[in-house]
Formats: sequence, structure tokens, C-alpha cells
Amino acid sequence: MTHLWVRSEQRDNEKRTPLTPEGAKTLLEQGLRVSVEESPHRILPIAEFKAAGCEIVAQNSWTKAPDNAIILGLKELPEDGTALRHRHIMFGHAFKGQHSGAALLKRFKAGQGTLYDLEYLTDEAGKRVAAFGYWAGYVGAAVSLKCWHAQQQGETCPALTPYQGQEHLLSDLKQDLNAIASHPRPTALVIGALGRVGRGASDLCTAMNLAVTQWDIKETAHGGPFPEILEHDLFFNCILATPEAPVFVDKSALTRARRLSVIGDIACDPDSDYNPIPIYRSATTWAKPALTVADPPRLDVMAIDNLPSLLPRESSQDFAAQLLPWLMKLDKLSAGVWSRAETVFKHKVREV
Repeated sequence: MTHLWVRSEQRDNEKRTPLTPEGAKTLLEQGLRVSVEESPHRILPIAEFKAAGCEIVAQNSWTKAPDNAIILGLKELPEDGTALRHRHIMFGHAFKGQHSGAALLKRFKAGQGTLYDLEYLTDEAGKRVAAFGYWAGYVGAAVSLKCWHAQQQGETCPALTPYQGQEHLLSDLKQDLNAIASHPRPTALVIGALGRVGRGASDLCTAMNLAVTQWDIKETAHGGPFPEILEHDLFFNCILATPEAPVFVDKSALTRARRLSVIGDIACDPDSDYNPIPIYRSATTWAKPALTVADPPRLDVMAIDNLPSLLPRESSQDFAAQLLPWLMKLDKLSAGVWSRAETVFKHKVREV
């Protein structure tokens, strides 16, 4: 019997879940065994998983799970150096040259475990089968707008806390903008506008009545430079860091004349050798959303790497619905999306 073990997230401010109680019930009806760890943070209460028929286990007990259990989570594991013997489904952030990724792969190598990276679950055409991208873009644009609002008042964006829902977020932003109604609404440029992340960022801009310029491959194919970015108030990077990605904003921009005052690096790969915005080297946080990289004129970078958790209910329900059909095929790990993800892992783990 295939055994899926849903672990509690151990990262601060992480309330999302990759499986809903309704999805768990579907898996149980398919004949899977589903264990769910207790969690004081998960947006969906443990009682709903219990009512669905799941086995409820202690928080952070996945290290003692049976060898054949498949551990399902979202964000990174504690960096304690221990060997990883299980098969894990999560965002590993280890395959794109991230400096911390090598340490994670070494742990899998030591324990002879396997990583099925959620970012690399792809169909035959190479398209991801499940992603938080839309909500990352939506929330990333929202937080960047809050950073811009704080700038207009000579302040820095305050600490963030999760919203109960999308309407609460929009209401908060409208209050911010109404408080400075004498200021013109900022203009925004979105790169990667045709993808999930870019669509989310663009939709937030539209909801807040911002003038938004939408770019994708056609507009960036020449490789740069991109002076148009500096002519907007807000810039949203919504493409993944790859060896082929051009540099959008380099260090020369820090001293050049520009209108640009906030960069929302929603893709957020500062630890990658291919970071297309190499003017900062570490992610920002919920406690300190903005990093000032130049002043004057002031330029802030927003680069939070778990943005969708600011809207944990909507983003969890969306992602879990996308992932569920593939979880239903966990008994066929040697085929399809699981096989492709394992092939990527085996290639990368050989390099460490």
C-alpha cells in the first residue's frame, strides 16, 4: 500500500498545505494510506483531516516514519545536516545552482533518499503540473505596492501577517492608496507576463487600477540592456533564473537616473548564479519585506520566497487541486511526472 505522510511545515509564517482534507479523502478512497502531522500553523484544521479518515500523527515526526513512506511537504527542511532516507516531495531549491542546494543533495546522497522536486514535476511538454505561481505573482505585486506606499511616506514597509482572504488584502491596499490619494498611482512593468506568475502580478495591478506594461520573451529576446525598466515605478521579475536569462537590473542602475523605486523579485533566486537582478544576494522576510539597495534616489527590493502564504487558504486550495491528480498516481513512480522528476534528481545528485 502506498503510504503518503504529510509533514508539518517548520518554516516561520508557513501556513499552506499541499493537500486538503477533501483531497486526502480522495486518496484514501483510491486505496492510499494517508498520515497527516499535527500542526499549529496549517491553515486547514487537523480535525478536518481526521474527519476525512486520515491517520493523525505527531508534529515533526516524519523522521520516524516507515522507510516506505513518501513524505509530502512544501518548503525546506531544517538545515541540520542529517541524512535523508525517505522519498520526499517538496520544493528543494537545489537544482538551479543555489549554493545551499548542494548541502541538501548531499544529505539525500548520504541517506540514499530521493527528492521529487515540486518545481520539476512536468508533463511531456515540460510544463509544470502544479504551481503556486499565480498567487506568488498576485501577492508579490501586492507586497511591492505596500513597499512603494511606505516609501511615499518616508518609511519602510512594515512586517507582514497572513490575510484571511483575497478581499481583505485588496481592502488593505485600497486603504493604503486612499491615504496618499494626492500621489499619482505608480506605473508597473511585468516581465514574464504570459506565465502564471506574471498573470498574477498583472491581475493585482489591474485590480488596483495601476498602469501596467506587460513583457515576455518577445520583448526580452535581445538580451538587454532594458532602460524601460528604469522608467517605471515598479518592476516585477516573474521569470525563473536560468543560464539563458538576461540581466534585467545590474549595479549600474543604482547610480543612474531612474523612476524605478521598487523591484518585486517575485521569482526570488538571489542565491543562484543566474540571478537576473544581481544587485542583492539574500531574500527578504516577512519581518522586513524590503531591502534598500540605493538611496538617494531610493530603491527597494522585495524578494520573499514564500509569498503565497500571505493568502494561505486560496493558494493552498489552488495548488492542492493541481497536485491531487498526480498524487493519485504515486503507485506508479517509475512513469510519468514522477519518473521525470527522479531523473532530474539523479542527475543533480551525481554532481555533488
